[in-house]
Amino acid sequence: MSKLTFARAINAGLRKSLENDPKVVLMGEDIGALGGVFRVTDGLQKDFGTHRVVDTPLAESAIIGTAVGLAYRGYRPVCEIQFDGFIYPAFDQIVSQVAKMHYRTQGRVKMPITIRVPFGGGIGSPEHHSESPEAYFTHTSGLRVVSVSNPQDAYTMIQQAIASDDPVLYFEPKRRYHDKGEVDETADLSTALSMEKAKVVTPGSDVTLVTYGPLVKTANDAAMAAADEGLSVEVIDLRSLAPIDFRTVEASVRKTGRLVITHEAAQSGGLGAEIAASITERCFNYLESAPVRITGFDIPYPYSKLEMHHLPDLDRILDGVDRALGRGNSLSGLEG
Repeated sequence: MSKLTFARAINAGLRKSLENDPKVVLMGEDIGALGGVFRVTDGLQKDFGTHRVVDTPLAESAIIGTAVGLAYRGYRPVCEIQFDGFIYPAFDQIVSQVAKMHYRTQGRVKMPITIRVPFGGGIGSPEHHSESPEAYFTHTSGLRVVSVSNPQDAYTMIQQAIASDDPVLYFEPKRRYHDKGEVDETADLSTALSMEKAKVVTPGSDVTLVTYGPLVKTANDAAMAAADEGLSVEVIDLRSLAPIDFRTVEASVRKTGRLVITHEAAQSGGLGAEIAASITERCFNYLESAPVRITGFDIPYPYSKLEMHHLPDLDRILDGVDRALGRGNSLSGLEG
């Protein structure tokens, strides 16, 4: 086992994929000599050459368009979108070409493209650097969408994403890049937990708390704080956002009877709404109260000085747990 930061774990996973498959090609703005703005690809161009780790122009639509052509020719391109808010120029390529090519050709053309997206807030960045655009892509059939929350999953799931014949959007919580954790670099991908599966990271019996990416750590902290008050909160890390592993969530809710969902993205049309609706359909007779969503507010991402008021924190999550238990007061539609 090695103790790696989140960023170094992704780097190690990318390195392993480059070593194992000569068809893997990395593409992105400043990912070569600079190693990316977060240094996730540091050292890879030096070791694998400029033909395998390619510095691209500042043109996201061109990066994804080129990746489509490479995938046609049997390559496995891995594209870095430098910041979440920069993905929108490539939106048409992703939802109109990448997501549909396999279906449109009746399976004759595969799109084994991995799109790495540093996402979420909490680092004091300016506008367009702290978005949570995952719901746009979970709504689009033909795309797999995953979000990692810890170094081990970061290492394993980037390799699983690259090995997949389906296009995968791989969301990396940028405020967790410096978090450290144990990573088994000898892990066998064939026996590792599938990237489609959710994981119960904190067992509990009173409330089910579902989240992903940057808020898994916050949710675990909330569960620990709740335990001090005698409450048992089960925390589930979704890991896969499309498809969602509803079986794991459903099994938990059938046990606890209560559901709280939290994510950084805005509430309206967010992933929490889909989870709440689906679990209500599946577990209506088991629910003791309506599902509760704790999310970012329905506003453009605020200035960095205000972002910590916007992002769900331990106190807001605990308030949601209280409301699910019938112990708290509604925030009059602003609970977000």
